[in-house]
Amino acid sequence: MTAALSPAQVRAAIQQYLLDALPRPEAARRPELAEYARLLRDYPERGGKMLRGMLLVYTGLAYGAEFKQLLPIAAALELFQNWALIHDDIEDASDERRGKPALHKLVGMPLALNAGDALHARQWALLIEAGVSRAALLEFVRLVELTAQGQHLEMTWMEGQRFDLEEADYLEMVGQKAAYYTAVAPLRLGVLAAGLEPPAVLEEAGMKLGIGFQIMDDVLNLVGDPAKYGKEIAGDLWEGKRTLILLHFLQNASVDERTRAERLLCTPREQKPAAEVDWLHQRLLQSGAVAHAQQVAEGMLNEGLLLLEPVLLQAPRRDLGAVVLEVLQSLVRREA
Repeated sequence: MTAALSPAQVRAAIQQYLLDALPRPEAARRPELAEYARLLRDYPERGGKMLRGMLLVYTGLAYGAEFKQLLPIAAALELFQNWALIHDDIEDASDERRGKPALHKLVGMPLALNAGDALHARQWALLIEAGVSRAALLEFVRLVELTAQGQHLEMTWMEGQRFDLEEADYLEMVGQKAAYYTAVAPLRLGVLAAGLEPPAVLEEAGMKLGIGFQIMDDVLNLVGDPAKYGKEIAGDLWEGKRTLILLHFLQNASVDERTRAERLLCTPREQKPAAEVDWLHQRLLQSGAVAHAQQVAEGMLNEGLLLLEPVLLQAPRRDLGAVVLEVLQSLVRREA
């Protein structure tokens, strides 16, 4: 049966398992708790690609795990994604998420933060209730800690108005903040669910693929279709994010343009002139910085796939190992 599971079926099964684990407004004993349930379900019900959960499931199937073993772990990983996004949107003062206002824009920061905390607790509850191995629990600990560490790097750079950064700094930060939980952890968790020791190459390859994914997300933030992207176009500029695109531009800009760009990026979001944000947006496109980032992302993807292909095609279920490679390619070659 597992061989017949399409990506759409896997996505639907993960989302249903996740939603079933959350409180239902209609079951609440008072209106305030019905609202609480709605807040917990808000981001999960908005959907999403669930690429991380799918990557975990297909990797686990390729290594011999049963689908029913993998579902709670995949749902827990997607719960992590949801509570981390609520917190990330608060920390970045983001306006949009998945095509709608960010949760803190709808209900305020205190209630949104509380909902994120509750989802975090449910993440661990899913894992404990499913009786996952100690190794899988420790893998979740690692992905949470690394994500927080990378987020700390990014926030301190923005708060400290740091522009003495190089591309290597960005790659280190994004490897921790996004790449590990995007690709490394799903690959490792899939193998761990099968009761096996993950091959060492999964971390090296997964980091390359996860970094490529995040760089492409930075690209889409500037060139994406708003209807597909689901977040604010040029939001990274309004928020002052130190992306690979921005750092490449600053390193190659004239003194006057660099000064103008840094002045804008140091200005609080609510005080940034829209015309200046538009100017920087256009300069990033015209300067070749976006094209450079796309080239780096493609290089990371190809390097990661070259490392993974021989390992996944030697998995117990070679056919499902091939599906994992297809899912990984979609991480970077995407429009949203």
